[in-house]
Amino acid sequence: MNDLKVLGKEKVGRYEFTGIEGGFGEGKKAMLVKDIAAIHNRPVKKINELINRNRKRFKDGIDVIDLKHSRFAVLLKDSGFTQNQINASNNIYMLSERGYAKLLKILEDDKAWEIYDELVDNYFNMRLAVKTDNKQILANKRLAIMEANAATRQANLMYKIAMGTSSKSIKERLLAKSAERMTGERFTPEATQEDYSAAEVGKMYGITAQKVGRIANELGIKADKPGQNKFGRWALSKSKYSNKEVLQWLYSKAGAEEIGKYVEGSKK
Repeated sequence: MNDLKVLGKEKVGRYEFTGIEGGFGEGKKAMLVKDIAAIHNRPVKKINELINRNRKRFKDGIDVIDLKHSRFAVLLKDSGFTQNQINASNNIYMLSERGYAKLLKILEDDKAWEIYDELVDNYFNMRLAVKTDNKQILANKRLAIMEANAATRQANLMYKIAMGTSSKSIKERLLAKSAERMTGERFTPEATQEDYSAAEVGKMYGITAQKVGRIANELGIKADKPGQNKFGRWALSKSKYSNKEVLQWLYSKAGAEEIGKYVEGSKK
C-alpha cells in the first residue's frame, strides 16, 4: 500500500471534496465516502450500509480502505474529520475509482453515473494526463467509461420496459436481455431447475422468510438485479401489498442448501 497524501480541497464543476492521492497505488486518486455521500446527496450512514452489505464485492486495498482500522488513521484529522466523528464512526471508508464504480452499480442511479463521468474525467485521471502529457490515454479511458455506462443505461431501460408490460413471458425475456447487456453473460428467461421462495426455504430450516433474506444478503449469494447464478434467480412476483409485480429472489437447490449450512453452523 502506498502512502497517502491529502491534497486539500478539490473542486470539479460544482462539486467540492477532499483530494487524496495514494493508498491504492502511487499517484492514484481516492475519495472519502463522506464526500461521495455529500456529492450524491445521500446520508453517509446509508452509503456505509450499502458497502457493508456488499462488503465481499469490495476488495481491501484495491477498492476500499477503512481509514478507521488502518495505518492511515493518523491522517483522518487532516481529511476534515473531528475527533468526535472519528470516535463515533465504526467505519471511515475511502474508495478508489474502481471501488467508486462498484458503489454506483449498487446505487443504480442514472444521475450518479453522470457525476461519476465528470469526476473520472476531471479528478481521477487528471494526474495521469498531466504526467504523461498524453491526451489519448484520457480519451480512451473516457470512451471505455462511456461504453460501460451506455450498457448500464440500456439495461436499466429494458428493465423499466419489462416492469411496465403485462405479459409475463415478455417481462422474463426483457429481464434476461437486460441482465445479458449488463454482465455480458447469456441468461435463460425460464427456470431450468426447481425454485424455492424465501418462505419455502424458511420452512425447510424452521426460520422466517425475512431471516432467509438476511442470511442470503450476508452470504452475498444473490445476483445483481436482474440476473441469476447457481444459487437462484430474480423473477417477477406479485406484491402482496399491491397489484404491482416486483422482483423476487428465488432460491435454487444450491441456494437453499447454502442457507441450510449457515443455519446449521449458527447452532454449533
